[in-house]
Amino acid sequence: MATKEKTVFFCKSCGNESPKWFGKCPACGEWNTCVEEKEVRGKKTEDRRQPTDAVPMPIQAIKNAEEQRIVLPYEELNRVLGGGLVLGSLVLVGGEPGIGKSTLLLQTALQLTDKRVLYISGEESANQIKMRADRVGIHNDQCLVLTETDTQAILKHVKEVQPDLVVVDSIQTLSSPYVDATAGTVTQIRETAAEMNRIAKGFQVPVFLIGHITKDGSIAGPKILEHIVDTVLQFEGDRHYGFRILRTIKNRFGSASELGIFEMNANGLREVTNPSEFLLSQRDEEVSGIAIAATIEGQRPMLIETQALVSTAAYGTPQRSGTGFDIRRMNMLLAVLEKRAGFRLNMKDVFLNIAGGIRSDDPAIDLSVVAAVLSSNADIPIDSRYAFAAEVGLSGEIRAVTRIDSRIAEADKLGFEKIFISKYNAKGLDTRRFHIEVVPVATIIDLVTQLFG
Repeated sequence: MATKEKTVFFCKSCGNESPKWFGKCPACGEWNTCVEEKEVRGKKTEDRRQPTDAVPMPIQAIKNAEEQRIVLPYEELNRVLGGGLVLGSLVLVGGEPGIGKSTLLLQTALQLTDKRVLYISGEESANQIKMRADRVGIHNDQCLVLTETDTQAILKHVKEVQPDLVVVDSIQTLSSPYVDATAGTVTQIRETAAEMNRIAKGFQVPVFLIGHITKDGSIAGPKILEHIVDTVLQFEGDRHYGFRILRTIKNRFGSASELGIFEMNANGLREVTNPSEFLLSQRDEEVSGIAIAATIEGQRPMLIETQALVSTAAYGTPQRSGTGFDIRRMNMLLAVLEKRAGFRLNMKDVFLNIAGGIRSDDPAIDLSVVAAVLSSNADIPIDSRYAFAAEVGLSGEIRAVTRIDSRIAEADKLGFEKIFISKYNAKGLDTRRFHIEVVPVATIIDLVTQLFG
């Protein structure tokens, strides 16, 4: 049968197929997500779908079974995966180029000395992978390297090797012979991801997929890629900083709000077990505009440093800039300070930064942001042994936050003397088990009185 080529248009967000170009996807409503591809119809392909012996059954008749997991050598990686790597799971790790995705998974594969790992690379040669392995200084004969991009060849090697773990670097380089399209296109990514999922489920072997990201920070390819996989991890951080953050975006086998922290050095990545000590700067003298926030990332309490700079606007329109913090929320807090507390900030530049390249969306960071802005505006330093944990409402009230016990305990463990919390969190709180002084505040005015008199 002769092949017939035609042009089709795909939505990168939802994978919807259309015979003509569209500006707004008719399926998901996203704008500017249309990509053009050549599709070949009439090509002979074998039927890869095998019927199963599954039958409908009542939900109460299904027996609960605990997932079998592989405990990885990095506790930070185990945390974001929900306690280990589930057998048969498909995990997607996305991040910017050069951030350390390949290094992290190669180090993990090399340290699994009791497991057979198949490391598949479509981007680097075997010599390049060997050079990276020599640099990290780990040797393991159970880690097998395969430079291949054809999915059917990969399937054949998986059948022969019978690995305990498969790493694919990267999903955008794979191509399936059943799809007549260039590697990295929407059609190829969708098909190759489905084939990797069949390998993971069919052989009950966990598969790591490394994924590229686009310039706007989303994982390259159709959104259906993130729907196919079981877990999506985002590896992020500023390459000018040593810290790397592994964040859970989606997890079918655990919490989707966990976070792991690594540090990049000359010998590769190492995990940071106590990030609070690294994220707090060591200062010889007190500086205005700095406040410490007691935040929660996933199940982990963590202290981070918020830095603010308030200065007179050089031009007519004041600047507002935030790094690691939602700029819209910062504008809201500045409006609350203006309206409810009487601080004139409408003609002043305000710059906010979360130290260490960390990004946080925890509402409990609000109080430290307000304290840092007020400190910089008055040019009065806040004692470096003070911490803050509360949300700020639109009426200027200090609102309660969750897991206040863990926040106070973390500040207490690191030797802080005072922690400012909402008075509503203080109700029923047993402060006798802490050495730190707990200071409840109700409004921003109360906070100003406590800090600056």
